[in-house]
Amino acid sequence: MPMLGVHQELEAVKGFCEHLAIRAINMDGTCTGEHGIGVGKQSLLEIEMGQSVDLMRSIKQALDPQNIMNPDKIFQLS
Repeated sequence: MPMLGVHQELEAVKGFCEHLAIRAINMDGTCTGEHGIGVGKQSLLEIEMGQSVDLMRSIKQALDPQNIMNPDKIFQLS
């Protein structure tokens, strides 16, 4: 197997992790882990939860209108 550069290796790992998460979602699992979504799996949350993410955003905006509590850790508000 040829040696990859650091950037290529990082992209390969990210792709593999996304593949695993999508496979878990397709098997009625979740893309989250014990530490939640964070910033790396935000796009996967919408795949898993669909339009429920819009409801989550509206609740977040109602409870934290200034977006000071863990800003942008689960989803982007804008």
